[in-house]
Amino acid sequence: MKKAKSQAVACSLDSKNGIKQHHFDDATTNSSVDPFSMIEDHAETDVVDSDSARASSSGGFTANLARKKAIPPQPAKKLVIKLLKAKPTLPTNFEENTWAVLKSAISAIFLKQPDFCDLEKLYQAVNDLCLHKMGGNLYQRIEKECESHISATLQSLVGQSEDLVVFLSLVETTWQDFCDQLLMIRGIALYLDRTYVKQTTNVRSLWDMGLQLFRKHLSIASEVEHKTVFGLLKMIESERSFPDVNLSFSVICATVLGEAVDRTLLNHLLKMFTALGIYSESFEKPFLDCTSEFYAAEGVKYMQQSDVSDYLKHVEVRLHEEHDRCVLYLDASTRKPLLATAERQLLERHIAAILEKARGIFSLMNLFLPVHSAIFFRQVLTFATTGSRALSSYIRRTGQSIVTDEEKDKDMVFSLLEFKASLDAIWEDSFSKNEAFCNTIKEAFEHLINIRQNRPAELIAKFLDEKLRAGNKGTSEEELEGTLDKVLVLFRFIQGKDVFEAFYKKDLAKRLLLGKSASIDAEKSMISKLKTECGSQFTNKLEGMYWPTYPLMDVRLPHELNVYQDIFKEFYLSKYSGRRLMWQNSLGHCVLKAEFPKGKKELAVSLFQTVVLMLFNDAQKLSFQDIKDATCIEDKELRRTLQSLACGKVRVLQKNPKGREVDDNDSFMFNDVFTAPLYRIKVNAIQLKETVEENTSTTERVFQDRQYQVDAAIVRIMKTRKVLSHTLLITELFQQLKFPIKPSDLKKRIESLIDREYLERDRNNPQIYNYLA
Repeated sequence: MKKAKSQAVACSLDSKNGIKQHHFDDATTNSSVDPFSMIEDHAETDVVDSDSARASSSGGFTANLARKKAIPPQPAKKLVIKLLKAKPTLPTNFEENTWAVLKSAISAIFLKQPDFCDLEKLYQAVNDLCLHKMGGNLYQRIEKECESHISATLQSLVGQSEDLVVFLSLVETTWQDFCDQLLMIRGIALYLDRTYVKQTTNVRSLWDMGLQLFRKHLSIASEVEHKTVFGLLKMIESERSFPDVNLSFSVICATVLGEAVDRTLLNHLLKMFTALGIYSESFEKPFLDCTSEFYAAEGVKYMQQSDVSDYLKHVEVRLHEEHDRCVLYLDASTRKPLLATAERQLLERHIAAILEKARGIFSLMNLFLPVHSAIFFRQVLTFATTGSRALSSYIRRTGQSIVTDEEKDKDMVFSLLEFKASLDAIWEDSFSKNEAFCNTIKEAFEHLINIRQNRPAELIAKFLDEKLRAGNKGTSEEELEGTLDKVLVLFRFIQGKDVFEAFYKKDLAKRLLLGKSASIDAEKSMISKLKTECGSQFTNKLEGMYWPTYPLMDVRLPHELNVYQDIFKEFYLSKYSGRRLMWQNSLGHCVLKAEFPKGKKELAVSLFQTVVLMLFNDAQKLSFQDIKDATCIEDKELRRTLQSLACGKVRVLQKNPKGREVDDNDSFMFNDVFTAPLYRIKVNAIQLKETVEENTSTTERVFQDRQYQVDAAIVRIMKTRKVLSHTLLITELFQQLKFPIKPSDLKKRIESLIDREYLERDRNNPQIYNYLA
């Protein structure tokens, strides 16, 4: 203790002198003694013995001074502490021990046994192995362990129940258990999937690896696979054999021959085949073969027992059933080949028998057109080798009865529109807009609509005139536009479009001049459609003002009207010299002011109506003959004029006796009791139907224009070819001319050009023509 005390005092004194030194004797220089603990001991000694040190300060101080003189000062030593960074080392057998834990867990999962290891610890164990670059070995060990259990599970199914439904239930249970087990294993080894598998090429994910192993050992256990497929086929065959099978979506099971067909079981097992990638090879091919055999036998049986109508309805039901099977449990890819197989066996093989029983394609068409039996009707015609020709023949025969019946000319266009609409519905619903059948319909329609050459074109123009007239009320603008589009379809099939143009222009002029057009917008729309269809050259006369020729009709005008005509004539001739002014009395319009006892009115009337009404300014009652003598209006025109004034909706005259027709003995008087809610009233004239002479005149003008076109075509061809035989010239003319013409008419035009010295016959062969430059 004394030595310790002296050392403590010395340390304290040295500190006071600014010298920090430690003096160690031999007993305190052992390297194994912790220097920090020694300092603590000195400090404690200093505190405990401070009073003793203070009591002997004089003696101690002298001793210390003597010691300092005896021992020279030593250099100060630095205290350095170094931390050792030792590399961590894995416990012995780390990989084997970790895998043992994981293997135990995987085995417990496959065996459906409880495992006492926490899932979080299992997940961390996989992470640790992957972090230490042991992912490859872990993947192989998991694969080997899974393969062992999968192989054992599938082998356990060999020789199981002879009852197919029970066996299929075992297979389904095995598959469902496997999927659940594989999902759990993948969840534990998720880090392995995200690191090692993702970073390594040609390595499957754990899920795909499991499916590949299941597929491999299912093929090894071939009895299991074959028995599963056989069971599935037998269940479907049993379902088909039931006559009243109901494939409703809301029904899961259907009673089939006293057995229950579990469609959920079928669905799960077929999804298993799809997931394993063996659906097409292992199931679909034998399934389609069985389907073919089943319907081949059924088709023969039903064709012998049923008539055409019942058989086709049965086929329709069968096709719906097969379609629903694809929705309920078959893979979607099976739908097309399945329906094709059923259609081939039920329809294609029996086309001849169906047509024979139906007494031809025409009876078949007429039988099913009203009901639009899309499925079987489409297939009957599609599978027929002569389907297109049969459809074409049907259209031509049916359409010919419409076009060639002159007694039904009034309804021809309407009937053609209805027939075309029904064909379009069949093409869209039954033929799925097949392009080949679309062309068949077009070609057949073009043929039938040109059977009578010019007449359909004329009637189409008149049909449009009827629709575009102001009297065609009760039709909206949208409906009128739709009708114009439908008529334009018929117009496309017409070869003699010049005939249509001539009659359409004549009727258009009447509508515009007489104010009978329903809508100027509708007129412009139709002309625009024709322009789009045929070009601007076809419609240039329609777009400008076109004046048709009308027969002159005499009338004796009242003095007031003669004065107005003379004033206008003087003005017109003073402005235009060398012109002739002609009055078309049948096209004139006037506005009359009429004073009725019940009020004044303005009457918008035709010129003929004006002349007749003005006679009643000087007479209260006139006979038909009196009016005829006073006006000099042609008989038929006068009768129509009086009908419009005395028998129409607006009766400003009264006829005696009453009736719809005007007779020679009728008399007319001013209607004193006439009333109307409007101030200005339009009195519609009864339009005279087109006369035979007018129709013939229009046709002759078309024929004359065609002659010019034929002559121009002949000269154009011969100018290019120089020398050409009669047969080749006629052939080229038929190709170039856009309207139907007889060979005899072409021969006349050739003779005409020879007479006018455009062509000459070859001296050695009169059937060859030379062009004269």
